[in-house]
Amino acid sequence: MSEGGSQPSAKLWGGRFSRPTDALVDELNASIGFDQRFARHDIAGSIAHARMLAKQGIISADDQAEIERGLKQVWREIQAGTHEFRQSDEDIHLSVEGRLREIIGAPAGRLHTGRSRNDQVATDFRMWCREAVLMLAAGVTDAINALLEIGDRYPDAILPGYTHLQRAQPVLLRHHMLAYGEMLLRDLDRLRDVYRRTNQSPLGAGALAGVTYPIDREMTAQLLGFDDVCANSLDAVSDRDFVIDTLPACSQISMHLSRLAEELVIWSTPEFGFIELDDAFATGSSIMPQKKNPDVAELIRGKTGRVYGHLIAMLTVNKGLPLSYNKDLQEDKEGVFDTVDTLGMILRVLPPMLQSTTFRPEPMEQAAGGGFALATDIADYLVKQGLPFREAHEVVGAVVGYCAAEGKDFPALSVDEWARFSPILAEGRPPLTPRDAIEARNVQGGTGDQVVKEARQAFDARFETFQEWIAEKTQQTAVLDALLETE
Repeated sequence: MSEGGSQPSAKLWGGRFSRPTDALVDELNASIGFDQRFARHDIAGSIAHARMLAKQGIISADDQAEIERGLKQVWREIQAGTHEFRQSDEDIHLSVEGRLREIIGAPAGRLHTGRSRNDQVATDFRMWCREAVLMLAAGVTDAINALLEIGDRYPDAILPGYTHLQRAQPVLLRHHMLAYGEMLLRDLDRLRDVYRRTNQSPLGAGALAGVTYPIDREMTAQLLGFDDVCANSLDAVSDRDFVIDTLPACSQISMHLSRLAEELVIWSTPEFGFIELDDAFATGSSIMPQKKNPDVAELIRGKTGRVYGHLIAMLTVNKGLPLSYNKDLQEDKEGVFDTVDTLGMILRVLPPMLQSTTFRPEPMEQAAGGGFALATDIADYLVKQGLPFREAHEVVGAVVGYCAAEGKDFPALSVDEWARFSPILAEGRPPLTPRDAIEARNVQGGTGDQVVKEARQAFDARFETFQEWIAEKTQQTAVLDALLETE
């Protein structure tokens, strides 16, 4: 048990208590070890709150000026690394307020008028999350640009498309890269939705029921760059949907990048030989000198499970909470912090890895023409000559069986061998090269050269709208820096 007996609590909330909390309780209760990430948001929020209180005549202009001066000094100390984050302060809110009281004295006690730590932390967290969403969105755009650059660098490259990891049909590398671009464009759309739902201000909801002062919630929302205010005070302080929105969006981005990473791992093997990873983005073996391991891609793939885990943890924390605020919600931060850190790192390392990767068009195209990848094209050729598709499918299936037994592929068959299966195949030349297969698929959404060019143009137009959105919202959230500016 902690010492102190009947000594009164030194906490800012300690008026009700005659004994200090046990040291173990302080350790369990404290979040200052991780929520100090909110320092910038907390201080900006307090400055906005103080300005509103003064405008509404709830505190004096002199007190507001002193509070703002002191808060900016606290921020300078935090930036300089001289501010002491003490476990006894519990969280970033009390840490800042405690230091403010040391700097300006009595006026600091008026800052908390008309608000609670419940609406304060929800406000800080929403501001942090919206910035995290914009940071991740910018990282996703970098990944998309890297994918587009690969397509531009190898405009004519063909590789096998796969189903069941078996060679299926030839596709342009540009088309393949655009497929990942579409996934990531959907991720940007999800992040935009997350931002929209996140950017609502809880400030002014108080502990749970609103406050008794004539506050102006719209003013603080505008000062802090929010689009609107949360409509219900109970929901405002207890809602963590914005966290749960962020985590699945991150999970889907991680899943898409994991799929790409898996292909990079496979393509870099000698068995495939489609790519060569740059030395800067691969590692070696401590015992086997010949090894060049795709560790970066493997870690991108592996860290996906970590991201998924935080989503499940957050859903579990929230599943049984009655209205309104409960201390369980202290567990809402570390998981999303780690998720954003993990995904943010992946999005920083992936673009330069992709940009430095060398693709090998010759073995790719050779593989695209092997494994009977042109079987469907030959069946389509028969259909165009009047054969029903099911009959054509059966004919080509018999050809494949024959080739497999004889150890041959389509180009090696003689006219007489083709004639064994259909006179149509003996009379005319069916498509036998990957390039033939590509050019036959100039239909919307297909891998034909012309439609892929058109798809890229349409993609660029949609992509540009997301880049504009990121720029707009980044400028909107910069109001926090304006609040923290010092002369």
